[in-house]
Amino acid sequence: PCVVGEWSHWSGCAEQCQPHLRIRRRYIQQEPKNGGEPCPALEEKAGCLEYLTYQGEDCGHEHVPAFITTSEYGKERKRRAASSLWPSDREAGYCVEFKTESLSHHCALENRPYARWMQYLREGHTVCVACQPPAMNTDTHRCSGDGHNADGGKILHWEAVGNSQCQGTWKKIRQLEHCSCPLVHSFIFT
Repeated sequence: PCVVGEWSHWSGCAEQCQPHLRIRRRYIQQEPKNGGEPCPALEEKAGCLEYLTYQGEDCGHEHVPAFITTSEYGKERKRRAASSLWPSDREAGYCVEFKTESLSHHCALENRPYARWMQYLREGHTVCVACQPPAMNTDTHRCSGDGHNADGGKILHWEAVGNSQCQGTWKKIRQLEHCSCPLVHSFIFT
């Protein structure tokens, strides 16, 4: 059968300050012979985002994608995050409505039980994304990638946690105090 070596370390991100790809490779140590098992994939790619330039300067949060997951995760997180940083007597947080512009086909292909929520992402739909502790920065009281200073026409990036290939773009519609989307179109910042 084919024999391959260990994976290399991941490469750096191909672009600075914007969502892009990193790569790792492995090499064939022995080609298959006499109908032996063929070689597996020799290259893997994953999404990445560098927060510093090659010169070590902060990129700023202009191109930080919103990392999202199903709103179901928020219930579990609330139970575990009874932290003294956030007074539990008031609901800290807010909701942002976005209109999805584009998304990768990988979202629709997702069928692992914990990741099926990605199948409900659709182009042109309005989605609600809640910003709650602990995803919320304790100083700014904002979530990364929420489009805080973006006008309605600006294209923003998002990525699904658990599948870096499920990603896309959206435009911010408005910020609300509470989310009002149906459950399948409700997500949270992570």
